[in-house]
Amino acid sequence: MSVLESIKEKAKASKRCIVLAEGTEKRTLKAAESILKEGIAELIMLGDEDEFKKSAPSSVLDGVTFRDPSNSPDTERLAQELYELRKNKGVTIEKARQLVLDPLYYGVMLVKMGQADGMVAGAIHSTPDVLRPALQIIKTAPGIALVSGCFLMEVPNSSYGHDGVFIFADCGVNPNPNAEELAHIAVTSANTFKNLVGAEPRVAMLSFSTKGSAQHELVDKVVQATQIAKQLAPDIALDGELQVDAALVESVAELKAPGSPVGGKANVLIFPDLQAGNIGYKLVERLAGATAVGPICQGIAKPVNDLSRGCKPEDIVDAVAITAVQSM
Repeated sequence: MSVLESIKEKAKASKRCIVLAEGTEKRTLKAAESILKEGIAELIMLGDEDEFKKSAPSSVLDGVTFRDPSNSPDTERLAQELYELRKNKGVTIEKARQLVLDPLYYGVMLVKMGQADGMVAGAIHSTPDVLRPALQIIKTAPGIALVSGCFLMEVPNSSYGHDGVFIFADCGVNPNPNAEELAHIAVTSANTFKNLVGAEPRVAMLSFSTKGSAQHELVDKVVQATQIAKQLAPDIALDGELQVDAALVESVAELKAPGSPVGGKANVLIFPDLQAGNIGYKLVERLAGATAVGPICQGIAKPVNDLSRGCKPEDIVDAVAITAVQSM
């Protein structure tokens, strides 16, 4: 069973409720049909009610809860709640009423108020538009400084990682994290691996240096991040700075990083910046034929996941399953 199939099985067993904020978008409607057929999650879909009734297949019409923020009986109550949450930031009740007409804000408020377990959007909205209400309303998880993006990677016929399964981070959100931010990305990624894969994370803080083999300010950042991450989460198996071969290959680790708790066994790879992370996951995807699932948003107190605007219906199904498991 692939890791994605395993995640779907976990989602089916948990029966979480996920908001699809772009409820009238055609790929989202097709994905909703599959989600309901497979029993992956219960769905709340948002948008214009007339358009939904005209576009949705009968199986979706009968199977989901649909809400139109412009005429929902909950809209005023959610506006009042949003006002209370954001009045110290200068949001007036009139502004709150305007914001909750936006399905992205309405959906995040449903998650915040416990009426749904998570939200998926981004097929027709940009990443900043999807994440902004989540960061304003749900905020980051306790003890976590920032939101980051990871990819769940599954490399076929690989003995590395956890039977070829890895988390790569940050591959999608933070261009040049400082040492403290990189440490928080590492801790969050370890938690994501444990939650989604169900195995113990072994986190490698990657660099072009292994244990002082090179001297540079870029190496210093990774060394500092490693120290901070160990303080934040002393129970996680984490080490750095490590070159990627020392992180993955036991024989190399024995030479370059003897005694490392992670060397040769890493399954969570933390890249020093977004360029390295983005290049790294795409190289592994293309050259090794890996399955790259993501980007997965991590660090938000309740899960909100962003889609690529070029996503396929199957990608939305996968994102809903991941969001359901993240909420557990």
